[in-house]
Amino acid sequence: MRKSRPDAHNAPTIQVIERIFALIDVLASRQEPLALKDISQQTGLHPSTTHRILNDLAAGRFVDRPEPGTYRLGMRLLELGNLVKGRLSVRDAALQPMRDLHRLIQQPVNLSVRQGDEIVYIERAYSERSGMQVVRAIGGRAPLHLTSTGKLFLAADDPQRVRAYATRTGLAGHTRNSITELPALERELARARQSGVAHDNEELELGVRCMAAGIYDDQGKLVAGLSISAPADRLDDQWLPKLQQTARHISAALGDAQARV
Repeated sequence: MRKSRPDAHNAPTIQVIERIFALIDVLASRQEPLALKDISQQTGLHPSTTHRILNDLAAGRFVDRPEPGTYRLGMRLLELGNLVKGRLSVRDAALQPMRDLHRLIQQPVNLSVRQGDEIVYIERAYSERSGMQVVRAIGGRAPLHLTSTGKLFLAADDPQRVRAYATRTGLAGHTRNSITELPALERELARARQSGVAHDNEELELGVRCMAAGIYDDQGKLVAGLSISAPADRLDDQWLPKLQQTARHISAALGDAQARV
């Protein structure tokens, strides 16, 4: 006797969930509404099973039916997505990856965001064994043009905004290595744009060098910078791939579709 095809109601629970995910993935792959026949073909599910699951999803507003026989993703998914996005925190997403990176390199790892013409340190991972004489306290501030993370934010600005920043701040320096002239800063920012990373060569504190990579949100916007600080003679360029990988990992946790971990 031929066995009947299991439908959505008598299939094992995990199989039903897998079918729901398959249907959502197909709907997500197209901007326009899809016909039941097309959805069934793309998922490999029987039309009756497809219809039954889609109706259940429509009842929960996970799927909409703009016209009879056509389906698209529903507003309930947008509502849930906004809830998740609202609960995401750069600091929460970064804390464990920062600690993991610190264990690898044994040097301070800093998380910073931009506030006006300065960066603000919002988290750090460090230990006394790092040998650093200067460790920026959480809540500490520094001018954008004197820090590796600050340069990333300036590099994301258009030239007019960079010139306005230079006019407002006067590009005041802290050490003999500080960049205090606009043409030199513009060259530095061009390098940062090209490479995706930025450096501080004892520009904020003598004896301390830094490298930074950007952290991006689900809109691809630069929202924070992850940096490694080390004594000037210890900063190792071989740490750069690890720094970039960690920054991508955090960006992916924030929803950045371009992040590749």
